[in-house]
Amino acid sequence: MPFTLIDLWVTVYQQVCFRIYGIARVRRRDYLLFDRRLLGYLNAVEKANCVYCSYANGVVAYVREVAARTEQFWCPIKNARRPRDTHPREAAFFAYGDAEAYQQDLPKIGARLAD
Repeated sequence: MPFTLIDLWVTVYQQVCFRIYGIARVRRRDYLLFDRRLLGYLNAVEKANCVYCSYANGVVAYVREVAARTEQFWCPIKNARRPRDTHPREAAFFAYGDAEAYQQDLPKIGARLAD
C-alpha cells in the first residue's frame, strides 16, 4: 500500500508541476516492468513475489527520476560531501560553492529538461 500511495502522489505531482514549469515528464511505464512473472519455471508464489518486487523497485526508480529532474530544475548543485549513491543527472550539476558558474549557467541546465 505505501508504494501505491507514493506512486500516485508522484504521478500527480509531476503531471501538475512538470507541465507548469515545462519539464519533460517521466514515462512511468519505462520503470514499471513485469516480465519475470512470465518465466515458466517460477511457481505461483514466486511469480507473485516477482510482481511485488518489480512494482516496488520500479516505483522507487520512477520516483528517483522525478526527484532528479526536480532537483536539476530547482537546485542543480552538488553536495559538499559525496553521497553514497547519486543519480546520473548529478554529474552535470554545479560544484558546491561555485556561485559564478551557478549564476551564469543555471538557465542552461534547466533548459535541458524542456518537453
